[in-house]
Amino acid sequence: MPGTGSMIPYGADQTVYLVVDRLSRQGAVYCEIEIERTDIETVVTDLLAGQFNDPVRVTAYNTLEHWSQDISGDIAAEIQTRCDIEGAAVPEHVEDFVHDHAGSGSQQWTSRDSDTAMARSN
Repeated sequence: MPGTGSMIPYGADQTVYLVVDRLSRQGAVYCEIEIERTDIETVVTDLLAGQFNDPVRVTAYNTLEHWSQDISGDIAAEIQTRCDIEGAAVPEHVEDFVHDHAGSGSQQWTSRDSDTAMARSN
């Protein structure tokens, strides 16, 4: 398709995050975070900012290292933690996502070592 970028990263070893966003009750749309700014911090920030309508799942892919992992639980836990620290309720637009995935996280992570942690878990 003209004007559409490849979903497969080219070149250096990097992890790409894919957010599955439900735009309507009839189906789901796969929303890729721009590769130039792909990191877990961007995914969490975008989710909190309401950049997605009804997020369903977040998956991390590393094509060079040949792994993928559903990190929805980790993302949900991070959103809940940030809201708890701020003393704020989880925003309505991610409330279902956090509820559905809270407690299903596989590990704790920080934004600076997320790629390393994800690679080690596979």
